[in-house]
Amino acid sequence: MAVPQVNKKLLDELEAMGFPRPRATRALHFSGNSSLEAAIEWVIDHENDSDIDQMPLVAVDINLDSPQTFHITEQMKIKAQELRTKEHKKKEVEEKKLERQREKERIRASKDLTEAKQILESNEKQRYLALKKKEKEEEKRAREKILKKLEHDKVERRSRLGLPPESPSVKPATHLLQEKTLQTSLPLKSVTNAEQMRECLRSLKRNHQNDGARVRRAFETLLIYVGNIAKNPDEEKFRKIRLTNPLFQDRVGNLRGGMEFLELCGFERTEGDEFLYLPDDKVDMEILNTAGSELKSAMTNPFFGLLSV
Repeated sequence: MAVPQVNKKLLDELEAMGFPRPRATRALHFSGNSSLEAAIEWVIDHENDSDIDQMPLVAVDINLDSPQTFHITEQMKIKAQELRTKEHKKKEVEEKKLERQREKERIRASKDLTEAKQILESNEKQRYLALKKKEKEEEKRAREKILKKLEHDKVERRSRLGLPPESPSVKPATHLLQEKTLQTSLPLKSVTNAEQMRECLRSLKRNHQNDGARVRRAFETLLIYVGNIAKNPDEEKFRKIRLTNPLFQDRVGNLRGGMEFLELCGFERTEGDEFLYLPDDKVDMEILNTAGSELKSAMTNPFFGLLSV
């Protein structure tokens, strides 16, 4: 199989009009190399053919030379321009269709990402609610245990004093006062040191949620302070922070929740508010370890501080 031989002069004329060589060759071949106008007519009739821009192949070469001089008429130029315009519009339609398809895919991907984020937020919220429920149950058991022990101690005291057992139907005013005092002295919501630290970090992140880099820098700085003290508890330089230090103010001091977090770790303000100082006798490794764990959790959990209950 070989490319058919067509009239070179007509081929050059068609290419000069903007037709690709495969299309021009195919048009001349199938129009019989009769004329330029016949070739253009063939292109118009077959413009939607899937193989119109494929070079034709034939078993036998055809060598035809036209004895005539072909001239490009104004009508031919108009038809050629119409074909180019039509082809251009067709490409524009296809490109717009492809762009719409890409936009749909972007929207679908964004929707999938949003759904995944919502699932993670829901899981985080459920975990938090479960933790709060567990804390309340523990508080209730502790309160009941204390009340039971007080009652037991009272029975023992009455027994030692030789007093008869108290009637369960009547409670003395002193007993009611004692019970009321106990209930009011027990907080309805026990706030552990870890929870207080967690709330400081949540507050810090919520108040600067549009500046993630600054929040992460604050968490990293706090972790360095805590880590240095845990590794070198006897080094006073790690337990003393100058409040007027511009670097400290930029990274921690000016962020709501940062100073409070350090105070929960045991730091105290010195007279004149010149330093934050952690006394040697108040270094508590358990508190420092808790602080380190809370900071690492806040740095690794992408949804930390974004939920509130």
